[in-house]
Amino acid sequence: MNTPTTDLSSSVLLKALHQEPTERTPVWFMRQAGRSLPEYRKVRGVESILKVLQSPELAAEITLQPVRRYQVDAAILYSDIMAPLTNLGVGIDIVAGVGPVIEEPMRSMRDVQRLRAVDPSIDLAPMAAAVALCVQELTVPLIGFCGGPFTIASYLVEGRPSRTHAIIKTLMLQEPEVFHELASRLVDIAIATLTVQVDHGASVVQIFDSWIGTLSPWMFRTWVRPHLQRLADASARLGVPVIYFGVETAGLLEDLADLGFPALGLDWRIDLGNAATRLGSQVALQGNLDPSILLAPTETVLAATENVLTASAKAKGYIFNLGHGVLPETNPDTLAAIVELVHQRGASLRGAPSLPDTTDRAAGANR
Repeated sequence: MNTPTTDLSSSVLLKALHQEPTERTPVWFMRQAGRSLPEYRKVRGVESILKVLQSPELAAEITLQPVRRYQVDAAILYSDIMAPLTNLGVGIDIVAGVGPVIEEPMRSMRDVQRLRAVDPSIDLAPMAAAVALCVQELTVPLIGFCGGPFTIASYLVEGRPSRTHAIIKTLMLQEPEVFHELASRLVDIAIATLTVQVDHGASVVQIFDSWIGTLSPWMFRTWVRPHLQRLADASARLGVPVIYFGVETAGLLEDLADLGFPALGLDWRIDLGNAATRLGSQVALQGNLDPSILLAPTETVLAATENVLTASAKAKGYIFNLGHGVLPETNPDTLAAIVELVHQRGASLRGAPSLPDTTDRAAGANR
């Protein structure tokens, strides 16, 4: 097992995730490493991201770039939620402007059986090496991640990003045994991925579930929750904080909090203050500035940032972030200005007593 070379006991990010008092608000950005940075474009090249990720040195360098530039409170590993599946019998390509495209979508039990179990020592070796290289240099926590089982299953079944997710929903309803077998295998892969990242030095992990909000509460509870619960239980045994991030989850917040994840990431469609009131101290919260606002004039961006920070005062544990990833056309100077404001303004907010917990949800948490 690889451990960070820096003592992270004073990390404001880790304290926030444990809902401990912090001297200031921690901040990092989803997709902070990537297309918005000129230094990224300089070293990235034109290869598919899945090929780039075969170079641990390059993946580590890209991971470290935004930490050097912005002084954010965490790095997130430069990778892709589809990366662990690259050599597992699935023809995958990440197509620019489209996203994951599957050569032969999985729509039968025979298709699902093509997805073999992951061998971490081989299939995840480049990722493990990249994590180890990152933690050698970092003085802030490294966040590892994986994809949520429904989101990965959606790509594998639909064949590419979908607006309706009609194919996978039909599969869930008509052939539930096929969906459950696929989801079960994907949870195994997710657990293996997170375990490798933590074993090599990641101090936090995040589960990205971009399409979970396309499900009704009924479909979520019937088909997906059991698999997500198994992932939550396994990730809890890793010994590091876990953040679950889904998109359009306003109708699922209580369901997700009950899974036992220490923190929930919120997209920009959710009222942060309302979410904090609904969930009380059951989970720490992360989010949730609209990424598109960052394309506005700086004064507008900072005013919107102030609004999010004000709403965050209701959360006992809180991390500032966007409600989704940084857009490629974002000016890096805008992100730098946000970090400065969050660190300054967030210091006064976190130093003040938190508002009373008006809910009694913590007692029902499934920890």
